[in-house]
Amino acid sequence: MTASNSDLVRAALRVAERALDTGDVPIGAIVLSPAGDELASACNAREALGDPTAHAEILALRAAAKAYGDGWRLAGCTLVVTVEPCTMCAGALVLARIARVVFGAWEPRTGAVGSLWDVVRDQRLNHRPEVIGGVLADECSALLAAFFDQRRTE
Repeated sequence: MTASNSDLVRAALRVAERALDTGDVPIGAIVLSPAGDELASACNAREALGDPTAHAEILALRAAAKAYGDGWRLAGCTLVVTVEPCTMCAGALVLARIARVVFGAWEPRTGAVGSLWDVVRDQRLNHRPEVIGGVLADECSALLAAFFDQRRTE
């Protein structure tokens, strides 16, 4: 039986909470094989690693590429993430040939999967994944809001 999109985003939310241990923005990502098996998961780790590219999506894509066994191509795979990917992450998932993107909260300031930009549906690119956005958006937004509220009070 395949997990629902809500179940998948809930799992990504659990991954996102791990970022709180290092002071990173709580965003979580999971990559699933075409059969629906988890290949990799990651949370944001920019603070933990001192790496501006250590977004949850990038880290999960890297780990999934190693686990999947088709080089860098993740054809048929699904990326689940708690927040709409930015331009860097949207470009990476297109280049990785991700088949489907499922995300939680929309990100109107930096989102590149339909909000500010729509990198993944750009007709000039040779790969365009299916996109399902806004899954458990309120829960995903609440986690971020609580994180930034706490940062402002510190």
